[in-house]
Amino acid sequence: MERVPILKIGDILLVSIQIDMSDQTAVTLQEDLAERIVATGCHGVIIDITALDIVDSFVGRMLSTIASISKVLDAETVVVGMRPAVAITLVELGLSLNGIRTALNVERGMELIAASRGDDDLGYDEDPEDAESGTAATSS
Repeated sequence: MERVPILKIGDILLVSIQIDMSDQTAVTLQEDLAERIVATGCHGVIIDITALDIVDSFVGRMLSTIASISKVLDAETVVVGMRPAVAITLVELGLSLNGIRTALNVERGMELIAASRGDDDLGYDEDPEDAESGTAATSS
C-alpha cells in the first residue's frame, strides 16, 4: 500500500498528495497525520493537492475529515495548489470544505498559518517548564 509523505517544516506539517487516494490510503493518511501532529506538536497542516487533476466527493470529504481531526489536535489546516477545475468541481458537488482555509501555493499557506498563530500570541515569554508550573514571565 502506498503512503502519502508527511514532512515537518518548522511548526508545520506538509502533506503532498501525489497519488490517487483510495479509501485505505485516505484512512492511513488520517491516522499517520494525527500521530505526527501529536508527536511533533505542530500547529499547522498544509495539504498540497497540486498533483490532483480531479477531486471527487470522496477526496473532498477526506480533506474535511483531516481538517476536523487536525483542529481537534490544535492544528490549522490549509489546502494549497487547487486547480481552477478542481475548485469548480467542488462547488458543483456542493462541497464547501468547511473549516479548511485555502491558498494558491505552499508559501502563501505557510503565511496564513503564521498569521493565524500570531493572533494567539499573548506577549508571554514562556519557558515550557515554567508553563507547567504556572510561573511564566510576562514581557515588559
